[in-house]
Amino acid sequence: MQILNSQKENRHMDKKSKIFVAGHTGLVGSAITRELEAQGYTNLILKQHKELDLMDRLAVSDFFQKEKPEFVFLAAAKVGGIMANQTYPADFIYQNLMIESNVIHESYRSKVKKLLFLGSSCIYPKLASQPIKEESLLTGLLEETNKPYAIAKIAGIVMCESYNRQYGTNFISAMPTNIYGTHDNFDPETAHVIPALIKKFHDAKQAGIKSVTLWGTGTPRREFLFVDDLASACVFLMDVYDGKEAINIGTGEDIRIEELAELIKKEVGFKGDIKWDESIPDGTPQKILDVSRIHTLGWKHKISPEEGIKKTYVWYLKNMK
Repeated sequence: MQILNSQKENRHMDKKSKIFVAGHTGLVGSAITRELEAQGYTNLILKQHKELDLMDRLAVSDFFQKEKPEFVFLAAAKVGGIMANQTYPADFIYQNLMIESNVIHESYRSKVKKLLFLGSSCIYPKLASQPIKEESLLTGLLEETNKPYAIAKIAGIVMCESYNRQYGTNFISAMPTNIYGTHDNFDPETAHVIPALIKKFHDAKQAGIKSVTLWGTGTPRREFLFVDDLASACVFLMDVYDGKEAINIGTGEDIRIEELAELIKKEVGFKGDIKWDESIPDGTPQKILDVSRIHTLGWKHKISPEEGIKKTYVWYLKNMK
């Protein structure tokens, strides 16, 4: 099989490079857009869903042939918490497979210089050794509650690897830990843990409720990364990383859910009690990524949980309507 080498040259962005941020209105895409603008990149291609449906193969093909982006951040995805994943498993696997297949294939066809695909830490086996190394991928069974989403993300990683091997593209994959921050989703049915807790405590405070009941025991440990830190890591990797393997993005630090709840309770100003519904399973006792690879490259997170939660709650108060 012929290996094409035409996409191996000039793979570093300059301030006038044509850069397509797929999913720029979402939590991660909006942060990447802000980071690029803050660093002085002036030629960003941004399309809302009504302008470009990334699940429409012909529309995506037409877009790439017309716009000819040089660099692509693939941050577009259907995402959600445990309840959303359990309720809409077909939507999660279908929509994510369609988005990544269309964008990755058309990036190859239009000779994009470099693409960064954003996966998720849920791609790793449920019982992977902690902290989770990149080499753990595909070494065990997945967490059942988000298996369709995880399989779609794994497919995106393998697509990038396959196009690199067959066509000489430079498509890299990054695996972020649990993300939160401004522009997050605060819908209690589909939100991830931090925005869900912010809304729960805020609503309880407003209603004068004396206690809030949370799921599980509060003992599991989880790792969280503020979305602005993720954005800086993505731009950093686009500039310096050409590795074949997926690379983890995280803090290398974790926190008990019980401690996290207390931090959010304090920031929101809720004065009541926290009760735990121990009839709800906790899930994996600990989940933290090994981030030694990206640390070795020279990137490290900057925003603490206290600062990140404060920024997120301030944004929520301004935008909750």
